[in-house]
Amino acid sequence: MKIAILSRNANLYSTRRLVEASLKHGHQVDVIDHLKCNILIEEEKPRLYYVDHYLEDYDAIIPRIGASVTFYGTAVVRQFEMMGTFTTVKSRGLTDSRDKLRSLQLLTKSGIGLPKTVFTNYSKNVESVIESVGGVPVVIKLLEGTQGLGVVLADSKKAATSVLEAFNGLKARVIVQEFIKEASGADIRAFVVDGKVVGAMKRQGASGEFRSNLHRGGSSQVIELSEAEEKAAIRSAKALNLGVAGVDMLQSSRGPLVLEVNSSPGLEGIERATHNDIAGEIITYIERSLR
Repeated sequence: MKIAILSRNANLYSTRRLVEASLKHGHQVDVIDHLKCNILIEEEKPRLYYVDHYLEDYDAIIPRIGASVTFYGTAVVRQFEMMGTFTTVKSRGLTDSRDKLRSLQLLTKSGIGLPKTVFTNYSKNVESVIESVGGVPVVIKLLEGTQGLGVVLADSKKAATSVLEAFNGLKARVIVQEFIKEASGADIRAFVVDGKVVGAMKRQGASGEFRSNLHRGGSSQVIELSEAEEKAAIRSAKALNLGVAGVDMLQSSRGPLVLEVNSSPGLEGIERATHNDIAGEIITYIERSLR
């Protein structure tokens, strides 16, 4: 098979591992910077031009689209779809997962447990917003934030009001969520490939930090998911139509609560925590789908 990995940096851990796994499985593989692709729209013949040649004859693509280039990256993925190329992450799933509000709406429609969440159109009635999620402390998130950036824990009404008023003044879209105290600054990342959990880790935030992101100094360890957690992860990936997904959950007194579904989850943390060949699982998924 001929596989293209859409990535802006061939030296990134995830990209390198996917190249290694493709070669190990006996496939031809290229790393393509999606921002350097030109989309050619012609009647009955969608094509992509890259640097100095047309991109043709690829059996599958593996999108690794950064949040800052979601719009153009999604357009390139969509063009490959129109050309009949299999993709591990569909363009619609990529778009839906990057829109935090829409993704939460799709998840709740599928009956998946979520923290209480409120989204308003720059409401000045901040107190009612806070009370809607059960009062302080509350978590305030920018809709466009990634890797823990743009996420604030407000532990008093005064602090929450100040943060919301500041974001409203900047015309920044935010959601307000209840704070799950019993999670103790930890969450679960479940890696789903083709409707199956292929690895899971528990991430613990650094001392004094409620965000558990590894980029922010958190630590990780392998974890055995409960039946409810495994079902929540699989159903979340399915709800957003993602063949490959990283599902982030909190352990709460009322069961697993899904925080976010990542359509371009990194491989480094999960592979090092679990020692599982996640990259190989993705290549096997492609093989199985095209067989």
